[in-house]
Amino acid sequence: MPTIAFAAPLLAGMTQVDRDVMASFQAGEHKSDYEDARRRAGITRETVWIQTTPGGDMAIVYLEADDLEAAFTALGKSDEPFDRWFRDHVQRVHGFSLADEFHAPEKILDFGPER
Repeated sequence: MPTIAFAAPLLAGMTQVDRDVMASFQAGEHKSDYEDARRRAGITRETVWIQTTPGGDMAIVYLEADDLEAAFTALGKSDEPFDRWFRDHVQRVHGFSLADEFHAPEKILDFGPER
């Protein structure tokens, strides 16, 4: 299963906003919309951590999907109301647009069983 992990800096004052939204995806008002959006995008697993650093907080995101390029296209281009709302949230708390081309991080180490 293709996977990706990346860091997304949180803008000053946005950490709790992001925590609250992630909680709403896990067990709150946005849970069913979030799960539907991820199914439509082909995402089979998503995990998010918040890492505090001297330079500010970062969201560390891990995704699994059969087709990561299609998943990012769906997240960035879908006209579904929840997807548009999610893109607005990302812009607000991280300061970048999912509608722009996603630049995947460069994998420089992969330890484990032969891949």
